[in-house]
Amino acid sequence: MHAAPLSLSKIHGASVIRQEAEGLLQLASGLDDDFDRAVTQIVATRGRVIVAGMGKSGHIGRKIAATLSATGSPAFFVHPAEASHGDMGLLKPIDTMLILSNSGATAELRPLVAYAKRLSTPIIAIASEMDSILMREADFRIALPRIDEACPELIAPTTSTTMMLALGDALAIAAMRARGISRAELIQWHPGGSIGGRMLPVDSLLRRTEALPLVTRKTGMRDVVLEMTSTGKGVAGVVDDEGNLIGIITDGDLRRSFERMLIATAGEIMTHGPKTVESGTVVEDALRLMTDAKITAVFVMRKDDPKKPMGVLHIHDIAAA
Repeated sequence: MHAAPLSLSKIHGASVIRQEAEGLLQLASGLDDDFDRAVTQIVATRGRVIVAGMGKSGHIGRKIAATLSATGSPAFFVHPAEASHGDMGLLKPIDTMLILSNSGATAELRPLVAYAKRLSTPIIAIASEMDSILMREADFRIALPRIDEACPELIAPTTSTTMMLALGDALAIAAMRARGISRAELIQWHPGGSIGGRMLPVDSLLRRTEALPLVTRKTGMRDVVLEMTSTGKGVAGVVDDEGNLIGIITDGDLRRSFERMLIATAGEIMTHGPKTVESGTVVEDALRLMTDAKITAVFVMRKDDPKKPMGVLHIHDIAAA
């Protein structure tokens, strides 16, 4: 069979992506010492990184400011036109300006650049024209490759803004690594959404008033099945006389031992050495354990006595949260 021909829209779309990808490749291979110096300046900034840009560069600047702040370099965006009507008062000598302009000649940026120069606030400039006003005034100059926009009329900012976005990410992540920002710090800056949910302790998903599905070695399988279904977790833990968890019985164990169901006891059917997590384990780590082990439920053990279970976490509990 012959493959279906690509539609004109797919051809145009693929062309745009290839054009922008080529810009990114040239950008990556062309980073020079000014990129290193810009990263050093961002890390050394005692105030904030003030990001500015007009039009599409401004939209990219807002995202860069957010990424800088989320990775340990406090930053915010200022609109150049608003800056000329009073917002320049937020700029301090201890700050660093990060200004984006493909041409480097955006008129609305000139008052902001002039004011930063009067304050001796360092300026990092990102533009494609090295001989532009912005690049001449900047302390750190990061040049964008001279590559056409993906727009067929060479008007709509496309390739240039993609390169700006990637360069902003590169600056932010390089500064984050230079600062030695830890995973724990990143997590505390992302308490909401799916990231925050993954970083919750498993304890927060446990129902403290719910009885645990526990049986002893000698419990008959009829009672084991009743215990497994009573909580809806699909598992039963097997404990010794001291209440220590020594095994687990799952739906899979029941199927594998179906012929012995009427005569067997929990101790004969159970899986020894079940996978467990300690109280305080974050949801992401518990989920990784369950995924790697191909299991749907795990017992959560007490921190002060790791042999004793305090709850059961089912994969459905994580999905619901």
